[in-house]
Amino acid sequence: MITSKPSSAIIRDLLREARQTLPDPLEPELLLSHVLGRSRSYLHAWPEKHCSESEAAHYRALLSRRTRGEPIAYLLGHREFWSLELQVTPDTLIPRPETETLVERALESIPAQDSWDVLDLGTGSGAVVLALAKERIRCRYVATDQSHDALEVARKNAVSHAITSVEFRQGPWWEAVRGLRFQVIVSNPPYIPSADPHLDRGDLRWEPRTALASGADGLDAIRHIVTGAPSHLTPGGHLLLEHGYDQGDAVRALFTDAGFDSIETRQDLSAQDRVTSDRYFE
Repeated sequence: MITSKPSSAIIRDLLREARQTLPDPLEPELLLSHVLGRSRSYLHAWPEKHCSESEAAHYRALLSRRTRGEPIAYLLGHREFWSLELQVTPDTLIPRPETETLVERALESIPAQDSWDVLDLGTGSGAVVLALAKERIRCRYVATDQSHDALEVARKNAVSHAITSVEFRQGPWWEAVRGLRFQVIVSNPPYIPSADPHLDRGDLRWEPRTALASGADGLDAIRHIVTGAPSHLTPGGHLLLEHGYDQGDAVRALFTDAGFDSIETRQDLSAQDRVTSDRYFE
């Protein structure tokens, strides 16, 4: 915790001060770049530059929040995902690299020249659906979330990247898309067991619990999605779900029970089970 205010507001000294507090040497630079509206290269090129009193105060306030554990993404207000700079807030999950596995697998399923209907259930910041929309520009997209505030973040992200092919709908899971069918359905639903101690550690402490945890075994949302998917997929349509590294067997069993029979689980870059998918034929 930062308890005193050094007299210097020189870039070099502000960074030195922060490095005594934060273990990651990159974070002080990210925070100061954010406050000054300058690149990190600027900080290295002009270490003797003075900051204003208000800039220094803002910077130290962010440092204090970071030392209490608040995620760097929330302090900066953005996170990069699939080369897209996305706004994130405490109303949304922080996009993570392993979720790019879901995007990669979905892109394999969507022909580049086709105009398919694609659904993203529980879109949060819009990371997955906007990445797909950037890559498969002919498709039509629907993105849902039960959180009004999360959808507002997703809408702003769509506007900032000039993406107009996504329709945003509020509602829990299938209620937001009653009567609609899609060639592809993707989702990164909550999948952490509700009593998992990791929910009280690290960044997870600050993220919306309803977007992280789902029942005693973490599979409540996935069960609901898998059982409801057949009535929302066109014949031969694809269902692709992200899940926990140790849930592959259980998710594949749910797919089988729902009538899927060519099930594949894709591993992420850490060689952990991450995305299970299949096509549904009535």
